[in-house]
Amino acid sequence: MSLIKKTLPSGLYALTSEPHSLGRSNIEVAKEILNAGIKILQYREKNKKARQMYEECLVIREMTREAGALFIVNDHLDIAIAVDADGVHVGQDDLPVKWVRKIIGPSRIIGVSTHSPEQAQKAVADGADYIGVGPIYATHTKTDVCDPVGLEYLRYVVENIDLPFVAIGGIKEHNLAEVLQNGAQTVALVTEIVGSLDIKRTIHRLQKNMIHLS
Repeated sequence: MSLIKKTLPSGLYALTSEPHSLGRSNIEVAKEILNAGIKILQYREKNKKARQMYEECLVIREMTREAGALFIVNDHLDIAIAVDADGVHVGQDDLPVKWVRKIIGPSRIIGVSTHSPEQAQKAVADGADYIGVGPIYATHTKTDVCDPVGLEYLRYVVENIDLPFVAIGGIKEHNLAEVLQNGAQTVALVTEIVGSLDIKRTIHRLQKNMIHLS
């Protein structure tokens, strides 16, 4: 597997979220996201059986490969390995990074959600390849989400953590500018993308705004 380790594509980091996708499937949404030029896509699914997630990820893995995009699987290490995903993303309540590395091997990317300076420092020490920084604002795409960490934590990471990171959580078109102005280069917008009637048009508008604001 050929990967550029310790690097995240700058720009938009996309995630699936079928409950917010206006009745469209994860595969339908992933196709639109990739057709719009997104270069990193995370499959995040909390409520489906393993076999169904595996079958969806098989399809999306091929789509991302054809599009030249990184494919990350949230939480499910077994599925990530089974479909030959580029990496996995884990949370603070999942397996520690050192065990994730032993399971998925040296060539795959490990991302870790962090919500505090201590968690970011531990992610660096444990060998994560990138971190999630958030939730920056209140978000309702997850039921077990912690309180917003705000822009202060984002600034801490920019100034003190030597790892690529993605800012995530409650980020919308109307507050994107302040996230970028506080140092984020890779940003995840979930419902703003998957909940759009015209995903490709929305992504292109967001990308244009990011170029203008950077």
